[in-house]
Amino acid sequence: MNAVRIWAVASNVFRESVRDRILYLIALFAVLLLVGARLLPDLSAGAEYKIILDLGLGAMHLFGLVVAIFLGTNLLSKEIDKRTIFVLLSKPLGRGEFILGKHLGLAAVIALLVAAMALCFFGVIWIERIPIDGLGSPLLLSMVFIYIELLLLVAAALFFGSFASAVMASIFTLCLYLVGHFTQDLLKLGRLAGSASIEQTTRILYLILPDLERLNLRNGAVFGQIPPTTELVQAGAYGLLYTGILLALAITVFGRREF
Repeated sequence: MNAVRIWAVASNVFRESVRDRILYLIALFAVLLLVGARLLPDLSAGAEYKIILDLGLGAMHLFGLVVAIFLGTNLLSKEIDKRTIFVLLSKPLGRGEFILGKHLGLAAVIALLVAAMALCFFGVIWIERIPIDGLGSPLLLSMVFIYIELLLLVAAALFFGSFASAVMASIFTLCLYLVGHFTQDLLKLGRLAGSASIEQTTRILYLILPDLERLNLRNGAVFGQIPPTTELVQAGAYGLLYTGILLALAITVFGRREF
């Protein structure tokens, strides 16, 4: 692996993503928050502050999800459709370096997007004078874990994109996201089934599929509740480890693909 070549791919992804006007999402996010801050108080009868905070974190997660899935799945398909993949791979650029560079570049784009949305979020909180005493750290922590989840989904998008079309890769990644937020329920369902074989099957599925609820701190953060430090470290390590596994699978599959 050559760090210079990986960085060159990552820089190109970052520039192209910015040119695609992806940062317009930031303006849309800010407008959504401001409109929500103005309208929700009339609808919520006393819990308006919590609803605005929940809206902000939820919108941040949703916007990041859209970018992670749809840009992530197009990173490879665009190169293949335009035939530029032949030019790139004819150079001294390994396929593993290509995948890592794509992931790093989109990770930088999402980091910029999340940071900008966080600034908009706290700006709206300041403008609307929403009291967040004791909520600053939980809110920031929830944003960090939103970012970790998005890194995992970008890796998933690259993995599926390494062998499927952009449309199919988007569907697969979205399904993985949806299932990933219900794997804990799947495990509980297996325990309630009263069958050893079903319980074993659900346990295996739980070990294979990502448990994205580990990375979901949004609901607790709104009320100033965060897990213990040990649990946070384990959850963060789990998300990064799963991201690494997906990237390794993407490199393996893409490395064996014929063009």
